Amino acid sequence: MSQPLTITGVQKAPKVAISVGTLVLIILIVMPFLALLPATNPLAISTYTLTLIGKILCYAIVAIALDLVWGYAGLLSLGHGLFFALGGYAMGMYLMRQAAGSGLPDFMSFLSWTELPWFWAGTQHFAWALCLIVLVPGALAFVFGYFAFRSKIKGVYFSIMTQALTYAGMLLFFRNETGFGGNNGFTGFTTLLGFPVTATGTRVGLFLATVLVLVASLALGFALARSKYGRVLTAVRDAENRLIFCGYDPKGFKLFVWTISAMLCGLAGALYVPQVGIINPSEMSPTNSIEAAIWVALGGRGTLIGPIIGAGIVNGAKSWFTVAIPEYWQFVLGGMFILVTLFLPQGVIGLLRKRKS
Repeated sequence: MSQPLTITGVQKAPKVAISVGTLVLIILIVMPFLALLPATNPLAISTYTLTLIGKILCYAIVAIALDLVWGYAGLLSLGHGLFFALGGYAMGMYLMRQAAGSGLPDFMSFLSWTELPWFWAGTQHFAWALCLIVLVPGALAFVFGYFAFRSKIKGVYFSIMTQALTYAGMLLFFRNETGFGGNNGFTGFTTLLGFPVTATGTRVGLFLATVLVLVASLALGFALARSKYGRVLTAVRDAENRLIFCGYDPKGFKLFVWTISAMLCGLAGALYVPQVGIINPSEMSPTNSIEAAIWVALGGRGTLIGPIIGAGIVNGAKSWFTVAIPEYWQFVLGGMFILVTLFLPQGVIGLLRKRKS
């Protein structure tokens, strides 16, 4: 039951690790302000670049959330895309109410609806939308996890169940009568807290909020990993039967980290939607959840920093391939996962361990 590689690295070379982390954080804080510079300035970046990096940072939060359950508790979830999308839909409901004003959202008027569904009540208030962003994914994860862990479901069966859960959610949200816009989802956002969504200043604020949540998620992960709770989670992953023999009940430990992970995904989805400008049921596709697992595997499972790197590498490559040669992207993604599994079982972060040894 070894500590995560990133924590070991910080202990052995604290000055280097802290310096690199501080430098990256400063770059991320300064970067959005470069979008406010005139286009003729050599340091200026485009709004597209800012949005792309912001989107990747949202994916990095999902990668950290998945690493908490897979890297520590040994629970491979193929359903985190559902929690991500639920947070996005909660934010989308608020944005749609802002765009509609006192009337109904456009898709409801198109479907000849005369009133809002009961679950849309209060979504015109940002505070209530924030509650939905974390409570809805958290509540679903808690209920699902409670029954799954009580039934001692783990391994490949747990992965299959999470994949079935997200697939069922996707099919549900595709239906027009559910009140979530059907296959078109939510789009056409205009304002967020009274500020134009497409304004550069608003995008700068969203980018900084994403950086803040990413840093907070990483800090939470390190805090859990260094605590007694983190050591118990590692024991759940490595030798659950021995842990039970020692008198621990693993159900509560797994349920807690599973619920926290879902809430982090909800926050990531809420930050993703106003930056991208759309949310639809395709975000719940099981393929997206599988891709998230590839981010973690590529970066290094159980390292916290590794999944962030993996999310950056995969989504950076995806942004280029889907523009240059989109028909080959799925092959590249699959090949990337196979190569990492065969030659880098500890991910990119694992290369540091090989160099030290």
